[in-house]
Amino acid sequence: MADLSGKVAVITGAASGIGLAGVETFVEAGAKVIAADIQDEKGRALEARFGTDKVRYIHCDVMDLAELEALMDGAVSHFGKIDVVWNNAGSGGTPATVEELDEEGYDMTMDLLLKQVFFGTKYAVERMKESGGGAIINTSSISALEAGWAPITYSVAKIGVAHFSRIAAAQVAKYKIRVNAILPGFIATSIFGASLGMSREVADQMAEMLAQQGGSMQPAGRTGQGKDIAEMAAFLASDAAEFITGSQFTVDGGITVGPRHSWDETAGGPVLEALGITPEQAEQMAAAMQAQK
Repeated sequence: MADLSGKVAVITGAASGIGLAGVETFVEAGAKVIAADIQDEKGRALEARFGTDKVRYIHCDVMDLAELEALMDGAVSHFGKIDVVWNNAGSGGTPATVEELDEEGYDMTMDLLLKQVFFGTKYAVERMKESGGGAIINTSSISALEAGWAPITYSVAKIGVAHFSRIAAAQVAKYKIRVNAILPGFIATSIFGASLGMSREVADQMAEMLAQQGGSMQPAGRTGQGKDIAEMAAFLASDAAEFITGSQFTVDGGITVGPRHSWDETAGGPVLEALGITPEQAEQMAAAMQAQK
């Protein structure tokens, strides 16, 4: 496990999903954490669970830039400094296709997934400079790599997050501030249900179903958990990663290595699919041809 002893971290979207796993992992690694979210009941429960000497909850709508900047000030006020900021808050955004998209849905999604990363980084840098450096981590997505994993606006925002992290890393390296992006794959969180308009409770139940049934769709053989992403974030936040900046880390159980037939020998390849032949039928045809020799 990474060693975050003595570090103060700000994590947005901290009350559930990947962010919640981040709080748990960072505290276990020795950090003090400012947990930011708009889910006040869950946030206060998180603070009560760990104690205010380790976790302080701050209500923050990351799309409100005044609240976002106040969050950073709150971290300094509560714990004296900021060493790590993980810009993690988000949702599925608008599900609209390029033909269906309206300006309101576009603006909301971009503000939530990309604009707040710009300004969360800006406000973090302003305060990290005062303490001699730090680490910024931004949550992107495998939808930044390939089509088909998420709606178009979400996907474009997430590739923006990944590229922003690289350019920002170059600009703030002189302050000994590192910036990296994590690209999670198929992680069992409530974001999938919430993007379909489900209530938070139902979306949480759907996340449990995904955790139990989603393993067959990726080489790792199981669905990703928030802990998988949190462990990567903790490493990037630690001094062990002091030579790593401007990079993008795909944490996806291998789901983007290639089409299913590249790692699952029981799956048909594109040629068989085009011919309408199943792998079983192909085996039978090959056996029959071999028998004729």
